[in-house]
Amino acid sequence: MPARREAMKAIGLMSGTSADGVDAALVEFDQSDGRVSLLGYCEVPFPAPVRREILSLCEDGRVDAICRMDAALGEWFADAALRVCEQAGVSAKDVDVIGSHGQTIHHLPAPGKSAGKQVRSTLQIGNASIIAERTGIATVSDFRSRDMAAGGQGAPLVPLVDYLLFRSENAGRVMLNIGGIANVNVLPAGCDISDVFAFDTGPGNMVIDGVVQALTNGTSTCDRDGAVAAKGRVCKGLLDELMAHPFFDLPPPKSTGREEFGRAVVRKILDWGGNREDLVRTATQWTVESIVRGLERFVLPRCEIRDVIASGGGTKNPVAMALLDRALGRVALRRLDDLGMPSEAKEAIAFAILACQTIQSRPGNVPSVTGASKQVVLGAIAPGRHLRIKVDSPR
Repeated sequence: MPARREAMKAIGLMSGTSADGVDAALVEFDQSDGRVSLLGYCEVPFPAPVRREILSLCEDGRVDAICRMDAALGEWFADAALRVCEQAGVSAKDVDVIGSHGQTIHHLPAPGKSAGKQVRSTLQIGNASIIAERTGIATVSDFRSRDMAAGGQGAPLVPLVDYLLFRSENAGRVMLNIGGIANVNVLPAGCDISDVFAFDTGPGNMVIDGVVQALTNGTSTCDRDGAVAAKGRVCKGLLDELMAHPFFDLPPPKSTGREEFGRAVVRKILDWGGNREDLVRTATQWTVESIVRGLERFVLPRCEIRDVIASGGGTKNPVAMALLDRALGRVALRRLDDLGMPSEAKEAIAFAILACQTIQSRPGNVPSVTGASKQVVLGAIAPGRHLRIKVDSPR
């Protein structure tokens, strides 16, 4: 069996449900002790027409348009990888692997029948072969499919990384990410990997962004600094209807996306009527209350939690963060930055580490989180010009 390399340089590439651009993180990850050093981070925003096209594909994309966008996003992701190398002063030749989550177009974690077979399915685009060809670096992609093939939801996948980096012997922690969708990863005090559990709580920034974009005819893509929500009041009747969504009552493991909280939900909010400040405030309150309901129903009855560590774009919304802090009561709300990691870089860092796991034939999923029948090695590898790591055969 070939020797494993414990310290590796890796790039993680991430574009979330909001489809606002590519996050790229360059890290050095030492698998012998779990230490990770962030060497560089950059964000490459998509131009507005590109973002609009991606979001339209998520709702009702044509096969030919998805095919072309797969290649185009491969170019965008490759550019981001090379840019973060340049900013960090690290040659691409010295990078061992890239982990690219890709751009989710559709995610169907519940079993459904197709062509006479019961299947779970997911689709992330951003062609890994193009990334590997442009950068010369072996690229791991399609992380979710193998977990789903093993009976899992294919998400969330970040919990393994949270376990490696943030578990505590003395305190229970919830790692909260507020991206397009909000999700929590629960790390009980002194936990083993089998004790970890996680799930999507529901909407994060996605619905807030969608409402703002619709109300401004696309001139604003988000409620920057919570300025619109700060002027509004909650429409209680609307909030009650939104909180009645059946997803919130589903027990974990569970994951969701634009299929549940996309265009139809935004239209429901807009059809309620009222001024824009009230509608945006209600959407913001919905995100907060759905997170808190998930914690109260599925986390706090199982284990004691000392603090919630928040990351993702939602942490930039001071209104949402203040509402969440108030709703959590005695449970402390902190930002990931307080632990020494930039909040916005977390998911890109996670996929860099997951790529290291894959290239070394180490499992990347957590069955207690996704519902998979077993731990599996995730992803598909597009070799670089020189495959720097000899991959072991999975056991």
